[in-house]
Formats: sequence, C-alpha cells, structure tokens
Amino acid sequence: MALIGAMLGDICGSQYEFRRPHTLDWKNCELFTDKCKFTDDTVLSIATGIWLLDDDDEHKHNKEPWEFYLEYGKKYPGMGYGEMFEDWLHDDGSRVNESFGNGCAMRISPITMYFNGFADRPDVLSYYIDLAQWTCEKTHRHSESYKGASIVTGCSFMALWGKSKEEIYQYALKSYPSSQYTYGVDRPLDDYRKNYVWSATVQDSVPVAIRCFLESEDYESFLRNVLSLPCDTDTIAAIGGGIAEDFYKKTLDNSNELLERYLPKELLDDVSKIYNEMP
Repeated sequence: MALIGAMLGDICGSQYEFRRPHTLDWKNCELFTDKCKFTDDTVLSIATGIWLLDDDDEHKHNKEPWEFYLEYGKKYPGMGYGEMFEDWLHDDGSRVNESFGNGCAMRISPITMYFNGFADRPDVLSYYIDLAQWTCEKTHRHSESYKGASIVTGCSFMALWGKSKEEIYQYALKSYPSSQYTYGVDRPLDDYRKNYVWSATVQDSVPVAIRCFLESEDYESFLRNVLSLPCDTDTIAAIGGGIAEDFYKKTLDNSNELLERYLPKELLDDVSKIYNEMP
C-alpha cells in the first residue's frame, strides 16, 4: 500500500528540496515542520491512483494516464512541476515530451495496489511494469524513464510480497550498476553523502532512492537517509517511500494526522477513494 509512503516522503523532503543546510543534523532533525508541504509528487501520485480506478469490469482503462496528469496538473498549478512538464501543461498535453526527469518514477506508487488480490499470478509483475511504462507516455517518452518507472515498480512488488533486501538489491543492480551509472545502486550512502551532486534526472535518482531504502531499518530511518544527501529530497523520498512502506508494512504511527495536516480536503478525499475502491 505504497501511496502513503510516497506522499509522506514528498512532504518530508519538500523542506530541503533546494535548500538543505550542509550542517543539517539529519539523524535527529524534526522530520515534519511548518516548512513542509505537498508538491507535484503527491498530486501526480494521486492522479495515478485515480486513473487506475477508471477501469471496466475487465480491468481495461477508459482513458490514458496522461489525461489525468493533465487534469490534476491544471487543477493544482504551481506545485513544483518540472519545466518540460509545465510547458506540456500549458500546451494542454498536445505534444510528447522525451523527458528523462525523475517525475516518471515518483508518481507510480499506486500501481502495486491495483488488482491486489491477483498478485500471485505468474505474469502479474510484467503486467504492473506495463502499467508503469504506460504512465510514461506523453510526458516521459525516453528509455531511461521507462527503465526507472519499471525498476521502482518491480522493487515495490518484491517488497510487498516478502522478498528480502538482498533479492531487491540484486534485481535493481542488474539495471543500475555503478559500472554504467554515476550513482549506481551498489555504492554505499556514505559515498553519496560526500560526492552526490543534485540532479533531477531519473537515472541519478532511482538508484539513490533504492539505496536509501536498502540501508534503512524502518520507514523513519529511510526518510533520514534521504535527508542525509544533497539531493532532490522530496522526489527521492517519494520514489523510495513507496518501496519502504511496502517492505516494512507501515510508515509512521501518526501518518493519518500528518496527511490531514498537509493535504487539502479534496486530495484527502481522493486518497480515501483510492484506498477504499482500488480493485
């Protein structure tokens, strides 16, 4: 049930997205403050969930996912969308963006909530990955975006269904080794705390988000791992937050109170709808 983990990650990380102090005491700092807010990560994650609900009895979807991203992007303007996405919204979704921004990976947490009762089918992971890649159409039509969305979905699926961290690590390593990527999933966070350079690309975000999860002990320590890095904190916490929730089977004891504190009623209603009606 990864959506809450993604949203709380977004809200927590928002306070340091572009202004993380070098002296931040990330092991002990307050995680949720008056500087926190929900951003595009939460808005578009909810949009994904609402899109998944818009299906028929045979689980065929009536609309494209980008139609919901367009609707929610216009309904909630100025939430920190990337420049290419903002231009896409301005053009009413009329063109295709060949973007490899990390937005493709931060909004897909509801996918493993969909069709949950059939998750033991042998083909279900490939089905989920097809859904994840579908969400990239129109806004992130790039090979790195397809890969990032797929691997995050795969890691969430494995976490949800009881795979070990070592198994999840080996799965992610096949796609993000440090021999091929600047920030491979096989490098420890201590390296990244010293050498990471802020980036909003999917290939620089997904393996780091997965690494933050792999080196965590619970959901809170995952958030603190993200805050330890000079990174796109809200998006990396949203990407890995869903995986962490699926693995640990919980987020924070006061998660409902936090969502009520930061989200408007309309989005809270959407979240309730997703959790109550997801097939």
